[in-house]
Amino acid sequence: MTNRVKIRVIYADTDAMGIVYHTNYIKWFEVGRTELFRDLGIVYAEWAAAGISLPITRAYCHYLFPARYDDLLWMETEIVYLKRASIKFRNIIRTEDEKRILAKGYTVHACLNREGKIIRIPEKMAAMIGRGIKTQAGEEYGKQDE
Repeated sequence: MTNRVKIRVIYADTDAMGIVYHTNYIKWFEVGRTELFRDLGIVYAEWAAAGISLPITRAYCHYLFPARYDDLLWMETEIVYLKRASIKFRNIIRTEDEKRILAKGYTVHACLNREGKIIRIPEKMAAMIGRGIKTQAGEEYGKQDE
């Protein structure tokens, strides 16, 4: 399953050169993850209230072309793998006309309990996440993007 979210670049997203500041791409990755979870029926706020968190343990972004103020972009997110205590998301940011990929990357998240200890992803959440994993012939879930 791939979630697609349309994003409009606001002025506050840009730097002095009028180009989207690099950390905003990671913020947009979070928008994609949140909406993908929502599509799978996972309301992250409910899991957080229950003491489950998914902090980023690894983030990677390859910036190919700049986005600028007022651009409309497509943010695409999919789940690459689900392991016992971690999950990996792949992200692609494209121009609205989809002719150009501006950035692509991924984030890996660990599952932690309220005390900050790594735990197995709860079965109910794993089952919901598992519905969103997109498999492709010959692709391994853990394959690196770089």
